[in-house]
Amino acid sequence: MDVGVTVVTDPGTAAAALLFVFGGVVLGTVSGLVPGLHANNFALLLAAAVPVVPGPPRFVGAAMLAAGVVHTFLDVVPALALGVPDAAMAATAVPGHRLVIQGRGREALRLSALGSGLAIALAVPLALPVTAVMSRVYPALEPHLPLVLGAIAVLLVVGERSWRARLGAALAVGASGLLGLATLDLETGGLAAGGTLAPLFAGLFGAPVLVEALGGDGVPPQADAAVTVGKRALAGTALVGTLSGAIVGYISGISSGVAAVGALAVLPGRGPRTYVVVTSGVNTANTVFALFALVALRDAHTGVLVALDGAGVPLNLPLLLAGCALAAAVGFLLVPWAGDRYLAAANRADQTYISVGVLALLCLVVGALAGAVGVGIFAVSAAVGLVPARFGARRVSLMGVLLVPLAVGL
Repeated sequence: MDVGVTVVTDPGTAAAALLFVFGGVVLGTVSGLVPGLHANNFALLLAAAVPVVPGPPRFVGAAMLAAGVVHTFLDVVPALALGVPDAAMAATAVPGHRLVIQGRGREALRLSALGSGLAIALAVPLALPVTAVMSRVYPALEPHLPLVLGAIAVLLVVGERSWRARLGAALAVGASGLLGLATLDLETGGLAAGGTLAPLFAGLFGAPVLVEALGGDGVPPQADAAVTVGKRALAGTALVGTLSGAIVGYISGISSGVAAVGALAVLPGRGPRTYVVVTSGVNTANTVFALFALVALRDAHTGVLVALDGAGVPLNLPLLLAGCALAAAVGFLLVPWAGDRYLAAANRADQTYISVGVLALLCLVVGALAGAVGVGIFAVSAAVGLVPARFGARRVSLMGVLLVPLAVGL
């Protein structure tokens, strides 16, 4: 595969590149703000369209990557306002929603934007040394990954505060793990960009919150947007998220959600603000590290980069990094702008209408992406997703849906 390093200097070519990047920004904005959609959906559709899109394939690749970056900024908005995360934001959905209930949703949005923005800023200079280290460390680490994943699953259970909650967490890890084993490799039908992750995570983490919110008071008025986390603590938390994102970028099979759970195990008892910053940092840093892993190791570890690699897009690293930086700048500005309006609209609307409407939307999205099988998975996942709250356990224990299959399959 051609790994280009050409820098665009012609004004017309630069304008075309910018047009493609902004097209990717628009797609990433849509996928980030619509509950149940993921950047992978648009990336796979774009990959299929590469032969017919009028323009150089390297520009299509820049658009795909820009869409993925903007999505990692904006997917926090429905997670906070509606409680419907995508797979990467599952670990932060409920802690972040607690901030919304406390009237601190606007702060949570800005914490997420800072976590993602700092992750991009840190990931670019760290990418080369981390690539050098991981290329040496990974062969020794790979045989022990099942033990690492098993330890994370155990921590999810023993980290609960009561025996009842530990029982609930154990049931949630086990039930979601069995669900993952049974469904992750299923052929679902629907669009080519479908799959089982959308119905699984919409059911496990989105539907239960919406069901429990039926008839509730809804999103309360939100206070000021002041960030109450100190600069040093914010930078340190973002660094942990960034380095955890590197794990996703270089180690096959580990998702952003799983890496976020592992990062939170390193930072116990720090509260919901830590969850928001760490998870956002993992989610966004993963894009940069995975790009370097693809260029250096010829190994694609994210859905967007799998689509990009499969489409045969030239890996022009300066162009792709410039596209990432531009998309990150736009995403950083969009999070508070769109998020504040999302929260204000949720505050004005009747909670029952919101819950029923979003549940219906999730069913439609899941049906389009994964067909009738996906709708069935969504329904079963929603039932499993109700388990933790019944025992007073944290919903993050439902990440067993990935931890168990990964540990068994590695």
